[in-house]
Amino acid sequence: MSEAGQSGVRHIAVADDDDGVRVDRWFKRHFPDVPYGQLAKWLRTGQVRVDGGRVKPGGRLSAGQQVRVPPVTNVAPAAAQAGTSRPVSEADASDLRASVIYRDDHLIALNKPAGLAVQGGTGTTRHLDGMLDALRFGAEERPRLVHRLDKDTSGLLILARTRPAARALSAEFQGRTMDKIYWALVLGVPDVSAGTIDAPLAKRGPQGGERMTHDEEGQHAETDYRVLDHAARRVSWLELMPRTGRTHQLRAHCAAMGNPILGDGKYGGRDSFLPGMAKRLHLHAHALTLTHPETGARLELTAPLDGELAKSWQKVGFRLETG
Repeated sequence: MSEAGQSGVRHIAVADDDDGVRVDRWFKRHFPDVPYGQLAKWLRTGQVRVDGGRVKPGGRLSAGQQVRVPPVTNVAPAAAQAGTSRPVSEADASDLRASVIYRDDHLIALNKPAGLAVQGGTGTTRHLDGMLDALRFGAEERPRLVHRLDKDTSGLLILARTRPAARALSAEFQGRTMDKIYWALVLGVPDVSAGTIDAPLAKRGPQGGERMTHDEEGQHAETDYRVLDHAARRVSWLELMPRTGRTHQLRAHCAAMGNPILGDGKYGGRDSFLPGMAKRLHLHAHALTLTHPETGARLELTAPLDGELAKSWQKVGFRLETG
């Protein structure tokens, strides 16, 4: 989410995937054309602030925090391309509107398709952030992103339709007061049918090939899980409830447990692809319970599996109506 005033100053909400990232690395990720010397000067003079306070280059960000970014000439961040989005094609606009599963004057819930990036980045020109004008539904302002899903993960994604709603929802994501439920098909069957995966995660590997790995010196990461069903001990249907929001947390935790998610070549290798099953990540943001930013009531939302994933569930004999 980004707000730009007349001065050119932006306030950008830290996305879930940037939780725990250092300030200097966050800038390198979203403003790659800003030299480190310039960033250091901004930090030293207080022009860059996080939730209104000064911060150092090595300070860690938390999802939902607001980063104040001074005017950046001729540079648009991956997380703030809203003001420079290209026209949305009729096909994309139609598909996006069809993915809406809930809408009121304050928020929109989408069933995001797999393969659609939420925000732009290096080599990513087609993304949800560039299509949000298609979801105005008569409002003067385009909706705002308040969190993210991985490109390859399908399911529930929340958008704020007003500035107050964006602030409230961002704070709720940051405070971890939402109940999130993901569904996944994984290889094998966990040794324990329900429990908690408490495995710190750290990004390791060469640039361009980094992945999150279990590392006792990494960031705290915790996921509750339970087995909903299994098929001949070859495939399990897991309900995953993340208690923290680290990058690729569910994928890395399932792999660390010895049960990588089907179709996750990054964490499960070639063995994660089974014959006859869709060659994609079998991870879906299924349900979300949040506090409505206007009424204060608890709002329960669910997103059905798309046709391709539903076929995978059915192929191994799982009955979706029992989930």
